[in-house]
Amino acid sequence: MSWKQICSVLGSLLFGISMQAQTVPARLSQKIQAVLQEPGMKHAVVALSVLDGVTGKPVFEYNEQMGLAPASTMKVLTAMAALETLGPDYRFETRLDFRGEIRAGILNGDLLIRGGGDPSLGSWRYAATKEEVFWESWIKALKAKGIKKITGNILLNEAEPDLERIPDGWIWQDIGNYYGAGAGILNWRENQYDVILAAGQKTGDPVRIIRTRPELYGVQLRSALKTGPKGSGDNAYIYLAPGSSQGVIRGTIPLGEQAFSIAGSMPDPSSQFIATFKKQLSDAGIAVANETGVAAAGQSVSLIRSESPRLDSLVYWFIRKSINLYGESMIKELARKAGKTPSTAEGVEQLVAFWKAKNIEPGAIQLMDGSGLSPQNRVSVNALTTALYWSTKQNWYRQFYESFPVYNGMKLKSGSINGARAYTGFHSSADGKKYIVGILVNNYSGSGTAAVRSLYSVLDVLK
Repeated sequence: MSWKQICSVLGSLLFGISMQAQTVPARLSQKIQAVLQEPGMKHAVVALSVLDGVTGKPVFEYNEQMGLAPASTMKVLTAMAALETLGPDYRFETRLDFRGEIRAGILNGDLLIRGGGDPSLGSWRYAATKEEVFWESWIKALKAKGIKKITGNILLNEAEPDLERIPDGWIWQDIGNYYGAGAGILNWRENQYDVILAAGQKTGDPVRIIRTRPELYGVQLRSALKTGPKGSGDNAYIYLAPGSSQGVIRGTIPLGEQAFSIAGSMPDPSSQFIATFKKQLSDAGIAVANETGVAAAGQSVSLIRSESPRLDSLVYWFIRKSINLYGESMIKELARKAGKTPSTAEGVEQLVAFWKAKNIEPGAIQLMDGSGLSPQNRVSVNALTTALYWSTKQNWYRQFYESFPVYNGMKLKSGSINGARAYTGFHSSADGKKYIVGILVNNYSGSGTAAVRSLYSVLDVLK
């Protein structure tokens, strides 16, 4: 080995020793400054908070009090408030009642559906909530009463009005797609449906709509889609307003795809539920005479009560798969629990008040929704880590911790909206040191993949 090669090896070893000798705060500071010098970060804002996972004391913080768009990392704030306020064993409830008299197999009256805001009704994620299981239980309840015909209506009883499902601040490109499904008194199949599409013969050709799954009742979709290059991925967006019967799909799907599936949000889940219920009744040989409507006040008798899975199970999927609907349902339930109208605005107020009582200033969590989908949300990274440290002292912490997916070898909740990437969660280093971390970047340029790589490079210091 030449003298030059020996010097190079020694230099590398000394540099490595020097880096190891640096404290974690010094290395984090150095890495943050390096990230800020990257071309895609010239106009960006980066914020970082690292707390000692045992004491809660800051290890290193940078722009920690700056309010930034947190994207889905703010879901952790909603989840923790729901677990503490409602309890990990809390269950949403949906009831089927009837009003009238049953004689000789005929219900001379109405069926009344009393929604309770359950976001999991008809969901495929749980054995007990799957469509076929749910409908079997409701049809069985009717048959147990001997009902073969209903002379009246199937009604959604709105003792509490089903307020606007879509929170202020959600954007037009989002609300027609599956992740833009808002929450109401009655939700169904996570308020989602699939559209099956067939690409054209060459790039630029029109794309056909084959069908929806399930069939959408009273809704017409038009394709303005074009065929994109082979392997170009899903670039299709559904534009269908809440309550609307007409929608359009724009963008592209890849060449060669003849059964390409995209997911949308139902414009009127309550009507979809009732129409599906009528078909289930017909298939079971139970006739319904009249049309749907809105129930008037009156005494009713309960036929069956359907419960959601436990709240900690809902939180698992809320955090693990980032289901916006679940967050919007949870904050409305926080409002209901407080004796308020179950609206997004009231729920946000309760959420902010909850964290204020835990010494997180309201200015650090300025919110528009419960899920983080609104680009108008502003949260400080210190608020995220402070809240997560508080969670470690609660009796439901273990269930909450298990809901976090693994990113970059760490238990982290991710967040992603246009121009924003974020992570927050828990990590134990190779030497056993426990950390609570949060890192946000807003207004980066370039690809999201490059931004994520930059954030990972900072978090790697903690390994």
